[in-house]
Amino acid sequence: MTAVACCSPLQGAPLSAEDAQTLARTVKALADPTRLRLVSLVAAHGGEACVCDLTEPVGLSQPTVSHHLKVLVDAGLMTRDKRGVWAYYALVPGALADLARVLSTP
Repeated sequence: MTAVACCSPLQGAPLSAEDAQTLARTVKALADPTRLRLVSLVAAHGGEACVCDLTEPVGLSQPTVSHHLKVLVDAGLMTRDKRGVWAYYALVPGALADLARVLSTP
């Protein structure tokens, strides 16, 4: 009788511990319905939007929306640019595509 391998070999390299930490922070930032809506709203707004344009659609106060946007900035999904009294948020080019690439199967 011949020995049979129990498992197939890995198709690609698994995440390193550091990459897993970074990915977990990103996924955690997106694991909130309001934050998902904010990403969608900014994307639909041409990739950049003023916080003043985002409060009404999500039905939350400006400080609460700003908090959610800060979490997205800290996770590397958005950038923040202060212009006068308002802050403008933009999607980081390629950030969502990179996330999708890591989570997709080869």
